[in-house]
Amino acid sequence: MKNLWTAEEASAYKTDLELRVFSSNLLGRSDELVLHGGGNTSVKSMVEGEEILFVKGSGWDLVSIKEEGFAPVKMSTLLEMAALEELSDTDMVSGQKAAMIDNTAPNPSVEAILHALIPFKVVDHTHADAVVTMSNSVTGKENIEKVFPNFLVVPYIMPGFILAHEIFKMTRDFDWDVCEGIILHNHGIFTFDDDAKKSYDKMIDAVSLAEDFLKENAEVVFGVTEPTGVLDVEKLQSLMNEAKGYEVVMKINQTPLAVNYASQEKIYMRATRGVLTPEHIIRTKRVPLIINENIEEALNKYVNDYTAYFEKHANGEIMLNPAPNYAVVKNFGVVLFGKNEKECSVLNDVVEHTMMAVLHADKLGGYVSISLQDSFEMEYWELEQAKLKK
Repeated sequence: MKNLWTAEEASAYKTDLELRVFSSNLLGRSDELVLHGGGNTSVKSMVEGEEILFVKGSGWDLVSIKEEGFAPVKMSTLLEMAALEELSDTDMVSGQKAAMIDNTAPNPSVEAILHALIPFKVVDHTHADAVVTMSNSVTGKENIEKVFPNFLVVPYIMPGFILAHEIFKMTRDFDWDVCEGIILHNHGIFTFDDDAKKSYDKMIDAVSLAEDFLKENAEVVFGVTEPTGVLDVEKLQSLMNEAKGYEVVMKINQTPLAVNYASQEKIYMRATRGVLTPEHIIRTKRVPLIINENIEEALNKYVNDYTAYFEKHANGEIMLNPAPNYAVVKNFGVVLFGKNEKECSVLNDVVEHTMMAVLHADKLGGYVSISLQDSFEMEYWELEQAKLKK
């Protein structure tokens, strides 16, 4: 992975927050690290004698975030929250909001408490494709431990307070000085340092290790790259308009990656194993529609399966529209469904990164995502839903 830091560009930034904005933007420039609102960053700084965590505000993209995109939260409050045995999402959000020294700033990231727990000035968190691909494989645990021996490795835990509190317990008697970072299985990676450049460098170096591992152990060579299947586009458009309740914008992806992915054997099994990283589920749903021959039958099956998934796991939630957000069409490619061109483009980015990760992970013994229960909890998490409403 290319390191984008240049001394010349960095020299224009002097304060803690200015440098935080700069290195956050660098992370955001690499799609292999974060996509469309993914990841979060922070810097700890003294303001009028009190330690404040400036953490990415919810809804901001790292690639374009500015100083006003960071929420300034009192460290003392966040550390008190971390020690609590229980904390609801509503109380966490309201507590963090009340602890801000600027009430016009955006809501702090759901990972603010975890950022506060890490005893370094600068903290970087990404959903790096290469790292998550390694962890989303049958051999993920052993490979992560082999490639990253000095990282704290954490099994998948629901993001937010639950994750922060678990790490609070794991690190009570922990030597942070020998820890090079944190890897959250099926989720992402943290690096940190008291210097912005060093934290950024650590992220690039760690992700490069993962990329080198995949290149050596899970190289993907495309077989079929030209579509041989067909699709009745008008019929699919009509059925999706009806299923969604509005006129859907459709984008067809027939890149070599999409065609190769759609041409795999046992496509239904291979393409329906879940999301690459948990927050993708609010964009893509857990799985795509798989179209082999009959579009209407495939769509009816999808809606019925989604309804059954909801009914099995729901606990008072109201079901979202059960129609798919994208489709994999056998031997043809991928089709994205959005309210507009922008939504289709975002979906396409997420799906392309997911497809590549699945192909790599299959070379490592098989792709494995989070469980159905974990998927449901993420899809219907009130804090994730708030991002879509915003």
